Amino acid sequence: MTTIGLLTAGGDCPGLNAAIRGVVTRASAAGATVVGIENGWAGLMEGRTRLVGRDDVRGISVRGGTILGTSRKDPYVHGSGLASIQPTLDTTGIEVLIVIGGDGSLRSGAMLASEGLAVIGVPKTIDNDIAGTDVSFGFGTAVQIVTDAIDRLTTTAEAHNRIMVIEVMGRHSGWIALHAGMAGGAEAILVPEVPYNLADLSARLVARHRSGRDYSIVVVAEGVVDPRGEAVTAGADILGFQRFGGVSMSIATELERLTGYETRVMILGHLQRGGTPIAFDRILAARLGIKSAELALGGQYGVMAAVRNGEIVAVDLASACAEPRLLPRSLYEEAAWFGA
Repeated sequence: MTTIGLLTAGGDCPGLNAAIRGVVTRASAAGATVVGIENGWAGLMEGRTRLVGRDDVRGISVRGGTILGTSRKDPYVHGSGLASIQPTLDTTGIEVLIVIGGDGSLRSGAMLASEGLAVIGVPKTIDNDIAGTDVSFGFGTAVQIVTDAIDRLTTTAEAHNRIMVIEVMGRHSGWIALHAGMAGGAEAILVPEVPYNLADLSARLVARHRSGRDYSIVVVAEGVVDPRGEAVTAGADILGFQRFGGVSMSIATELERLTGYETRVMILGHLQRGGTPIAFDRILAARLGIKSAELALGGQYGVMAAVRNGEIVAVDLASACAEPRLLPRSLYEEAAWFGA
């Protein structure tokens, strides 16, 4: 029988446990063994694994996070690729590896596949920026969390005649910012894909307030450049990756100067990753998990389970994560109609 290794890598997101449940349930039904790898790539490099059976995944779909744990370590950044995980593969007898991850984790999976390892990818990211799939699980929940926050912040902004700048995740793409901003009725949405002009925006906000509307909501993706055209980061973290966040502070300062209206900032940060996944993400994650298990059982490797026109299909893994999926300009222009 097939022995399947299963890991969740990179940043956590709502729906990971539902995906794990999908993999384990389908694989177990076929008599396969699932070896759960603890704390992502770190566990695979360090030999931390445990068997995961049907009883271990009952009732976990409603939970946020991941029962396997995750980390941002990477076998190519912090190890020597396939050689750094081969001892664990040999010890556990893992024949095929299912990687549930975002763009970085899937790229590492594709590199391992190029070295000869049987790999199957499952796309997860709240940023929704994996090009090989129409949507990634976790995105819907993140948008709902941000929309709820906008709804609450709108009332306090209105009470004080303020501009409220809300910063959301999105290093390279503005999917969360656009969808949540559109759903929450934001006056302006700033995304990395589209340049902005603060003078024009300020004039629009002033006109809005003078017309009798007592507040403005501005949603900003963390990857937007600051008013000087520079990316804002908090330096590298302990693993050597750049941490984005804080651009909303400089944007708010400039908006307050230009408009004369009190401007406050809310950086939602990791709140967007946490909590119970919405029903859509639970179902999508489960379907992707089932498909990845079927691909493993059927011997189809070097692919990613993806959503295409509502169907779950297999696509080439290397192509799917080669470039980020950016926000279409046409979608941004649709949202712009509501900024009035």
